[in-house]
Amino acid sequence: MPQLSRRGPQRALFEALSSKRQIKLEYDAEMTRNAAQAFAARSGNCLSLVLMTAAFAKQLGLDVQFQNVIINEAWSRNNDLYFAAGHVNIVLGRRPNFLRNTDEYHQSMVIDFLPPSEILGQKTVLISEATVIAMYMNNRAAELLAQHNVNDAYWFAREALRADPDFLTAYNTLGVIYRQHGDFQLAENVFKQILEKEPNNTLTLSNLAEVLRKSGQAQEAQVYISRLEQLQPYPPFYFFNRGLAAMQRGEFTEAKVLFKREIKRDANYDEFHLWLALAHLKLGEIPNATEELLLAKANSTTRKAHDLYAGKLERIKATYTH
Repeated sequence: MPQLSRRGPQRALFEALSSKRQIKLEYDAEMTRNAAQAFAARSGNCLSLVLMTAAFAKQLGLDVQFQNVIINEAWSRNNDLYFAAGHVNIVLGRRPNFLRNTDEYHQSMVIDFLPPSEILGQKTVLISEATVIAMYMNNRAAELLAQHNVNDAYWFAREALRADPDFLTAYNTLGVIYRQHGDFQLAENVFKQILEKEPNNTLTLSNLAEVLRKSGQAQEAQVYISRLEQLQPYPPFYFFNRGLAAMQRGEFTEAKVLFKREIKRDANYDEFHLWLALAHLKLGEIPNATEELLLAKANSTTRKAHDLYAGKLERIKATYTH
């Protein structure tokens, strides 16, 4: 309360979120937590932390708006599933009936949980609270799908579409759920509906081609594969997967070149740096391997991955430092 009266609600909340003595949040993308879970764990991904901040802000009587940040295309994968990464942040404003009347209360403030350098100059689009809830449900569906929990994933995807029937990403997730469940016709219908609205959606084109191939419609699948190849000659992980194959063949110099090409496209994905470090290690290039492992650690999005890279760095130090 003393902070609220001295600093104004936006500034007080921002300081509470970042202060070691108060909440002090940590970025962790292991799972998408709801507001209560993020508060209890003191960590979460950008969506979890935005949900929690919005809950506090509403309690303080602040206006809350949500923004979708248009970031460069970035991907991750979990088991055999690929995920397109998105990013959201929150704008805190003032409600007209707030008692105080200082400038601090009239200004709006953007709170983002990524370093400023990563979002500098990126465009933002205002989105509704319904869309943010749909994003949460969709994230949970995708995470459950990665754990092969298809049934629970379905209910989260369904709730995402009930929250925001125009959120196309959730239709794509639903299509993948149908595919994993063996309902190829339902999956095909969903993917074709998305393409009616977004004919150049590469994610959906790839998923539809896969469904058609699995259901024995090779000729039709080829039509979508050809369209996909025109739009995206080098799909996500293209150079990385070729690098892994080169590593298996023992061609470490070729693998190094391929991993570097993938990093050029997405320098923020920790696994690319890890494998480049391993290629350097195989070639006896210890300083380069250490540098790439440090980058992998810096770009890790989960506590587990961070600790894994720290452990590898310690082992290199112990083995190669005399």
